Amino acid sequence: MPVYKDERYNTWFSAFYYKNWQGKNVKKMKRGFKTKKEAQEWERVFLQQQTKDLDMSFSAFYELYKNDMKSRLKLNTWLTKENIIENKILPYFKDKKMNEIKPTDVIAWQNTMIQATNSKGNHHSNTYKKTLHNQLSAVFNHAVKFYDLKNNPAAKVGNFGSEKTKEIDFWTQEEYEVFIDAMRDKPLSYYAFSVMYWTGVRTGELLALTPSDFDFEKGTLSINKSYQRLQGKDVITEPKTPKSNRIIKITDTLCKEVQEYIRHQYKMKPKDRLFPTNKSYLTNEMRRGCKETGVKKITLHSIRHSHCSLLINLGFSAVAIADRLGHESIDITYRYAHLFPSKQTEMVDRLEELQNVNKKS
Repeated sequence: MPVYKDERYNTWFSAFYYKNWQGKNVKKMKRGFKTKKEAQEWERVFLQQQTKDLDMSFSAFYELYKNDMKSRLKLNTWLTKENIIENKILPYFKDKKMNEIKPTDVIAWQNTMIQATNSKGNHHSNTYKKTLHNQLSAVFNHAVKFYDLKNNPAAKVGNFGSEKTKEIDFWTQEEYEVFIDAMRDKPLSYYAFSVMYWTGVRTGELLALTPSDFDFEKGTLSINKSYQRLQGKDVITEPKTPKSNRIIKITDTLCKEVQEYIRHQYKMKPKDRLFPTNKSYLTNEMRRGCKETGVKKITLHSIRHSHCSLLINLGFSAVAIADRLGHESIDITYRYAHLFPSKQTEMVDRLEELQNVNKKS
């Protein structure tokens, strides 16, 4: 491996030719290594990555994975993935060779994660442990699919921790009415929570709304984007899933409230954000409202659950609710099944009627 001493700076550098993806010879050079060994190791790893040799370390393959995936994912999705891999996975696997990592290594890592605690000293939740494992498995799946790794050791082991279905918190309409009354002193808060409760939009969808998303004559609202605060910047992205792109009907009352809110905003333009704030502000406002009214504390996302439970109580089907919320109908069925007790009773009553008819005939 040709590496050279840079006498001027008393450092080492690597300079060589390699074939790129087009089969052309390309010169590569990197300077600033403190030792000859560091320069040689960098060159060795670089060439492994170019030839897709899975004798490379996990950390070297992660750089390939990053180059392959980062531009294909939403920024927030990548940042979540990057944080988990670099803080929870790389410290354990970074020096292990990709083609030598065994299921027993994954089990050992899982045991480490089971014992690990977060910044508050609490053990990771089962949901979070499942996410950790999924991210590790995603890296190996990528290696199997595109770089000819023989198998995915994480898939052989399977996920760890038993995932219990979380009880879904929500407000009844009565609780919402008490809460929203406390928000009247701040128009932005009042109208933001009103839109959330009566439409079931996600927080990011709410914060991305503009006046042009409303068609007040038709009484519709277009959900076609999402807002997030990432790396200190306001970022507007596509909604969470393709099904999240949707047009929903809204009540005349809500139409009038939103129009009133817009009229009172100073020179608000059609493409301006209707609620130019962030999730932290809304969270703090929820805490304030709950403290002042005594209404039970729920999360911002639970307001979406509250809208769903309201629709269930009104007798609408899972399919109809899923279309409005931008869910798959099967998700509604599984996640909110416990909120359909009256529907279960109705099913049994109808079955009883059929049984009785058959007996009489």
